Order: sequence, then C-alpha cells, then structure tokens
Amino acid sequence: MSEIIDLQPEKTKVIISGVSHKTADFEYTMNELAELARADNMEVVDQVVQNMDKPEGATYFGKGKVTEIAELANGLDVKFLVINDELSPSQISNLEKQTGLRIIDRTELILEIFADRAQTREAKSQVEIAKLQYSLPRVHPSANSLDQQRGGGGLNNRGSGETQMELDKRVIRKRIAELKQNLLALEKSAATQRERREQSGLPKVALVGYTNAGKSTTMNQLLATFDQLDAEKKQVFEKNMLFATLDTSVRTIQLPNKQKFLLSDTVGFVSHLPHNLVASFKSTLAEAADADLLIQVVDYADPHYHEMMATTNQTVQDIGVTNIPMIVAFNKADLRENTNYPEIQGNDLIYSAKDPASIQKLAEMITKHIFADYHTVELLIPFSEARVLAELEAHTSILEKDYTEVGTRVKVVLDPVRYNKYQGFLLKDNV
Repeated sequence: MSEIIDLQPEKTKVIISGVSHKTADFEYTMNELAELARADNMEVVDQVVQNMDKPEGATYFGKGKVTEIAELANGLDVKFLVINDELSPSQISNLEKQTGLRIIDRTELILEIFADRAQTREAKSQVEIAKLQYSLPRVHPSANSLDQQRGGGGLNNRGSGETQMELDKRVIRKRIAELKQNLLALEKSAATQRERREQSGLPKVALVGYTNAGKSTTMNQLLATFDQLDAEKKQVFEKNMLFATLDTSVRTIQLPNKQKFLLSDTVGFVSHLPHNLVASFKSTLAEAADADLLIQVVDYADPHYHEMMATTNQTVQDIGVTNIPMIVAFNKADLRENTNYPEIQGNDLIYSAKDPASIQKLAEMITKHIFADYHTVELLIPFSEARVLAELEAHTSILEKDYTEVGTRVKVVLDPVRYNKYQGFLLKDNV
C-alpha cells in the first residue's frame, strides 16, 4: 500500500499576548489576533494578557510578566510570541533578549498574511511596499539568531538565514522607490479600466466589510442567480478564512428587466489594519470610492459584529470614502438562532448569501437605490443618427428595439445625464 504524504506545512506553535489598555474591546481584539495567527498557519497554544493602561516603554510588558512569558514558553516548548499591538524596534529587541523568543507584533503578522495571499502584480507590490516601510526603522546590527527566518507557514518572504543586519536601509529605500514607480504604472492602467467602466454609464455597487463576512459568496450568488450562463466563469475565489483574497474583482450583473450594474468585491478589513497597508491599498479600494452604492456585508452570526461594523466604517472613512449611500447587509442569518430572513428593515437587510430568496431581496434593494433616478423611455433614432444608436447600445440597457420606416425605435433605461441628452429623440416617457 502506498504511503500518504502530507504536504501541509507544519504549524508553528505560538503564544499570543497583549496589554489591555483597559479598553472594552480588548477581548475581541485578542480573539481576532488568534484568528489572524491561525490564518498564518500558527497553532495558538496559550495566551498571556496584562491589564494596564499602557504598555511599558522598554519591554511592552512589565518585568514580572516578561519573566512569566519566558517560563511559560519554555514549559510549552514554544519559540514565538505574537503580540496584539505594533511594537517599537527597541521593544522587540528588548523582549527578544529577555525572553529568548522570536517576537511577532500584530502589524508584522498581518503583513505576512497579506504577502501570502497577494496574487496580482498590483497587490504584491502594495504588500511589499508596506513590508519594507515596516522593516525600515527596524534595521539594526544584531547577532541575534532570533532574526532568522522562522519555519512553518508564515514569514516566508525573507531569504533563508537572512538577518536584520543584512538589510541595508539604502537598498530598502531604493526598492521602495522602484516599487512605487511600478505601482504608478499599474494604477494608471487600473484607472483607465475604471474610466472605461464610467463611460459605460452603468451604476457601480461595491461590497465592503470585514474579512470573511461573506462578500465573495454574495457576489458569486448574485452571479449565479442573474447570469446563469457565464456564472461559473465569472465566479470569484471564496473560502472560510481571513483575507482569502486581496484583489478587487468587478463583474457586470444583469437583472431580469435587463438593467445592468457593475458589482465590485473589495479586500476585507480587520481592526487595527496597519496604516502602511491602508495607504498602499487605496488604489485597490478606489472601486469603493467611485461607487454609487456601498453594501456593507456583516457577519451577523459573530457575537462581535458591532465591533466589525465599527472597523469597516472607520476604514472606509480612512480611505476617503464619504457621502455614498450604504445598505447594511447582515449575512449568515442562517447561523444565528431565532432569526427571520430575508427581512428588510429600512436600509438594512437580514439575509443569508446562500439563500436564493435572500439574494432576490438584496437585488430588489440594489435596484431601488441605484435606479431611482433612471428613466425608462422610448426613443426614435433616425437612420441618419446611427452614431446615437451605437452609443445607446454600448452604454445603456436597451429593453426593446424595433425598426420602422423612419428610424430605429428603442425602449431604453437612461441615467439622468443621458435622459437630458436624448430629449430630442424622446417619443414618450413610460415612468
């Protein structure tokens, strides 16, 4: 009998830890830290917390807690400590010396997850810039063997045996400059694609929300419901894990009445997202900034969904997305006890992305928002105005078309700008 070979990398055993800052959401952020660690192929074997207003300047934890951590790690045969805040270079250095552990702060952990998930050139460049900016102030001569690349699932973008001493600040700055230059070209290409979509005249809807809330599932189910012929080809990647994808996907959704809109699935958020990443991913999130409607997808089955909503709202604000109407879509209602769905409550929807009736309700809400100012009209386009007909066919939803002796008669859905533009061809308004 052939031997089964397990190709899965061995999980790295870690202890997670943090200072409470005496904040109400500390337990939530620690639970989130554990999920982030698992997303980076780590096994959380224990956690240590210290309840105080602010961390110690030199070692983050108090002296007694540092000793406790070192003894606990020794007893559990753990070599890595994951901390719930971003630490200064000196705090990391001091903690490593006093505990004998490899210290990974929250920012480094998130950066490593992003580095592992990035697929496109743009996402990879954005993540590398953020990682280099994080590493720049942490370059210092050190013979500490803890600077070595760790085994297991994470931190896999450093060279084997590479130390902090070998990272030269001048080289890092040069690499950042090169990446930013390359990114400008990629961003111009993405902007050109957005401009083309703008010219289509189709309204734009963007899914935003906490990572793993169900945005990709929602997009895929909308595609499966309203674009059954090509749905499989257009499906976006979905998986029950944090940051399953970092790349914005844009798809055209055509409703049964032939009205169309563009739907984008953006990168998920997480609390205390590193500011370098927020800055780097502004271009990726430009789809949300240009949207006519936002749909905030919320994991309604998670007891901390209020905190997740606050994180999303803050991050949306941080990237400069303001004054855009929003539907709050409370997903995973099927996993929440005693919850009726689908149910519309004002601009909120309680639903399950896996429930066909829920997807229909969501489509109704989207239609009500984005087509409120649209006009369904009949136009008569003379044969001499073939250019106008070509523009309508390229940039609007034509519901009916008929050829008469004097021209082409079309029933078409027009946005407010085009409605005013084509008044001269108007036969009658069906609204």
